[in-house]
Amino acid sequence: MEDIKEVKVIEELLESKQYTKIRQALSELNEADIAAVLEELEKEDMLKIFCILPKDLAAEVFSYMDVDNEQFVITSLSDKDAGIIVDNLMADDAADLMDEMPANVVKRILANASADTRRDINHLLRYPEDSAGSIMTVEYVDLKENLTVSEAIERIRKVGVDSETINICYVLDRRRKLIGTVSLRYLLLREDDEVIGDFMNENVISINTLMDQEEVAGLFKKYDFTSMPVVDNENRLVGIITVDDIMDIIEEEATEDIEKMNAILPGDKPYMKTSVFETWKNRIPWLLLLMISATFTGSIITSFEDALSSCVVLTAFIPMLMDTGGNAGGQASATVIRSLSLNDIEFSDIFKVIWKEVRVAVLCGLTLAACNFLKLMFLDRVGLMVSVVVCLTLVAAVAIAKVVGCTLPMIAKKVGFDPAVMASPFITTIVDALSLMIYFKFATMLLGL
Repeated sequence: MEDIKEVKVIEELLESKQYTKIRQALSELNEADIAAVLEELEKEDMLKIFCILPKDLAAEVFSYMDVDNEQFVITSLSDKDAGIIVDNLMADDAADLMDEMPANVVKRILANASADTRRDINHLLRYPEDSAGSIMTVEYVDLKENLTVSEAIERIRKVGVDSETINICYVLDRRRKLIGTVSLRYLLLREDDEVIGDFMNENVISINTLMDQEEVAGLFKKYDFTSMPVVDNENRLVGIITVDDIMDIIEEEATEDIEKMNAILPGDKPYMKTSVFETWKNRIPWLLLLMISATFTGSIITSFEDALSSCVVLTAFIPMLMDTGGNAGGQASATVIRSLSLNDIEFSDIFKVIWKEVRVAVLCGLTLAACNFLKLMFLDRVGLMVSVVVCLTLVAAVAIAKVVGCTLPMIAKKVGFDPAVMASPFITTIVDALSLMIYFKFATMLLGL
């Protein structure tokens, strides 16, 4: 509501061309709130206001915009102004922007950026996508182990203004190898003549440049750090990752898992900014695969046509049995996939997981069968043997569904696939076929069909 109110104020000031008042009004807001206000305006109005912001504030606001608006703004500015904006961005934000832009635009922007900015961006872009190196920033405070406290504080004053964070400073030896850390708070409490190397924290938790970003997020969760150092294979400090970047990664990874679990190829755009064609392209591959695999279910029903024709009432319970089995498998797979992503379980725990799910399946299956038996006998009045066939199938279907649901994601991760792929749609298709086979087998045995 506050953003809507601010947007209306800005729109009124724009109509009367009171640009000075607009600048004053925006200067009282947080950078993220300014970005939110600008993105509610028409593109042309957004660009007008962006251009009247002070250069340092404009760069901060720019980093909070979504990718489409960033591209619109940067391509609408003059080459010189675009270069200034990129120079004022943190290196990781600048690298992310360049990664999303067309090659000809990147070339034009970098030609007008400073040599340091070009070096930092090129350094970050050389790392594989989704690796720690690709999301780190190179703006940090490093200290030598032989500096005194007063010398260290003086250095922080000089380089800290351009650093992502100064809460934690990283101590390096002569070969730039990471040997310790020291917090600013702890530094301020020491005597001026004390040497950094005498009291620094030597138990450093670091990240390799090639570590997957999902593993990086796991380390942040485990240690509750606000920033972590990134080192190369020789333990030389090359950058840091801060918790704000991790929040974006967690959101991105969670979105990707949700899409995979619902048989959708992951996309990189928000829903409202994804075209109909792109949405179709992301959804149709799995729909085709699941449709083709579902033909096996039809084949099973066809092969038991004679049995169904002699006891038509069996047909009425097929949807219930298939749905119950699919739901049971979906529950197990969702729990296991989430536990795998949180590293609560490993492949070595597979037999423990199966044993637990079997016991859960027995309890769930018996409860469902008991309720269903009463319904079949006293409400549907289908007869004792038909009720027994349906209830036995129900117990067996739930048991198989839960075993399949818990094992497939663990096997997928073991062989290098994303466990989220083995989610409800895929498991439901398998369980449907197995449930039908069990159903007709029981019917043949107990009803003599």
